[in-house]
Amino acid sequence: MIPLKDYNPTRHFPIVTVLIIAINVLAFLQDRLTGHYEPMLVETARGIVRINHFVGGLSARFSLVPAQLAAHPAEAWHNVFTSMFLHGNWLHIGSNMLYLWIFGNNIEDSLGRVKFIIFYFSCGLAAAAAQFLSAPGSSVPMVGASGAVAGIMGAYLILYPHARILTLLPIFIFFTFVELPAFVIIGYWALLQFISVNWINSGATPQGGIAYFAHIGGFVAGILLLFLFGGRSLAGRRSYR
Repeated sequence: MIPLKDYNPTRHFPIVTVLIIAINVLAFLQDRLTGHYEPMLVETARGIVRINHFVGGLSARFSLVPAQLAAHPAEAWHNVFTSMFLHGNWLHIGSNMLYLWIFGNNIEDSLGRVKFIIFYFSCGLAAAAAQFLSAPGSSVPMVGASGAVAGIMGAYLILYPHARILTLLPIFIFFTFVELPAFVIIGYWALLQFISVNWINSGATPQGGIAYFAHIGGFVAGILLLFLFGGRSLAGRRSYR
C-alpha cells in the first residue's frame, strides 16, 4: 500500500514541513554529486556480508555509525542529527519525503511550528537511540529521516485515525486507487516494522538497509511525545472526510 495524499486540510501553511523537505532534497543532491558506492564486508552473526556502502560526499562525514558513536561520543554525537538529512538512494528519500508531506503538515498544524520542530528532532533522536541500543557495535552507517517520520505517523494515528488516505493498492499484477482510513495505512506499516524487527536480523546489518528498530523507536516516541504536548486535544478542526 502506497499512500498518495490525505483528505485532512490544515489551517496554516506547513512552512516547517516544507523547509525540512527542501533541506533533505538539497542534502541528498549534494551527497549524490560528491560521493560514490564501494563494496564493503561487514561481519555479522550470520557471517561476512557484502554490502554496497556509499562513501564520500556528505555521508562520509555526517552519517551515524553506532560503533563510532560508542567509541567517540564527544566527536560523533552531532551525527545523530545530521544523519536525519541524508538518504541512501532515490527510493529512500522519495518515500520518506512523501510520508513526511502527507502526515507532517497536519502534525505541524496541530502542534504549532516551534513544538513541531522539537517534536520532529526528538522523534529522530529516539529513533537513533533505539537503533544504537539494538547494535552499538555496528559499523553500518545510519542515514535517513525515517525515524522522525515514523514519530509523525504515530502522532497522526492518535490525532486523525479516521482521516481518509488516497492509496495506491497493488492487487497481484494490477494497481488500483482506494481511500482508506489512516489507522489502516499506519497500522499496516507499524505491523510490518514489528514483524520485521522480530523475524529479521535488523541489528548489526539491517536487512535490505532498513533500520527497523529506528522506525519502532521513532513511532513509539511520537505517540508518547504527542501526549506530553497535549494529546488528542491538539487535533483542532476535524474537517477531514
